[in-house]
Amino acid sequence: MALPPLVEPGPDLTPDRVARYARTTQLPGFGTDAQRRVRAARVLVVGAGGLGSAVLPLLASSGFGTIGIVDDDRVEPSNLPRQNIHTPADVGRPKVESAADTVRALGDEVEVRIFAERLSADNAERILSGFDLVLDGSDNFPTRYLVDDAATLAGIPVVWGAVHQTGGQVGLSWSAQGPTYRDLFPVPPAPGTVASCAEAGALPSECGVVGALMVGEAVKLVTGTGTPLLGRVVLHDALSGGFRELAYERDPEGPPVTGLIDYDLFCGITDTISPAELDARLRAGEAYTLLDVREPWEADIVELPGSLLVPLGVVQRDPAGVAERLPGDPLVIVCHHGIRAETARVLLAEAGLPGLVLAGGLDAWSRDVDPSLPRY
Repeated sequence: MALPPLVEPGPDLTPDRVARYARTTQLPGFGTDAQRRVRAARVLVVGAGGLGSAVLPLLASSGFGTIGIVDDDRVEPSNLPRQNIHTPADVGRPKVESAADTVRALGDEVEVRIFAERLSADNAERILSGFDLVLDGSDNFPTRYLVDDAATLAGIPVVWGAVHQTGGQVGLSWSAQGPTYRDLFPVPPAPGTVASCAEAGALPSECGVVGALMVGEAVKLVTGTGTPLLGRVVLHDALSGGFRELAYERDPEGPPVTGLIDYDLFCGITDTISPAELDARLRAGEAYTLLDVREPWEADIVELPGSLLVPLGVVQRDPAGVAERLPGDPLVIVCHHGIRAETARVLLAEAGLPGLVLAGGLDAWSRDVDPSLPRY
């Protein structure tokens, strides 16, 4: 069913803006009032990666008046095929800065607010404050649950998208009007059971498909036109070219969201050591066995000096054998973001060898300890 418009119309359009958006305002049921609502809307985009790169230009060119961008990452060469809001000249720059330049070039009246920081339980309330809705293009489960809970507490909707290899999903979460992300996914998947983009890959064009659907949802919410994806998820398969829908309802037994929590712990990412703490201990002369459970091609791009490469598949086949062959120093397990490392930690602990996971993986190490290392 249709929902009331999310925002009130902004000021009257100037003649040049009437001409600019003429192809939109002539749409049935749209008109200049709808465009004025878009102009008044304040939308926060979480992530300036693959989905953010598809979402942000469309928001700017559609006429959204205020666009926030939150991301703590920098542009890497491996980002460019699917993150076309950035160019080769932007490699090494903070993604929020590169993204903001593109947004301002497309929308000369857009107010851009950038947050060059990782969204967390500590800063989410501050960052979401003042926005009407959130478009979540994050690529990890702790952030997805954090965004959903923070938006629930703020009383605003979240349009979320996800891309995996050659497929994608889009949904709407809004506790004030219907079911939320937690109703669809009450608990996160076990660590290591869903491959990251770096592990599984992502078709660049799929980011465009999912991102366009996300912006379409934002326009419908802001203007009160069409039927939003409340209680429905759209799934797209690029290989077949087909779409399908999954319907779901509010969970009557779902616990209410009353505050923000430790989302790494909620998603099963435990027993960690931060890059800064590990670096300090290594510099102090403490001995550690650094076990890298990524694939050989990833180690060819970047590796932690002194680490031993044993891919996760080898650990999964014979955890006891791997445990027996490792040195006796305290164990720290490393991967790209920490997800595969947690899977290996559990297996090795069950085999009698406890260890810690490098929180955030090599990606966090290169960000927090050694920025000279390449990120991918």
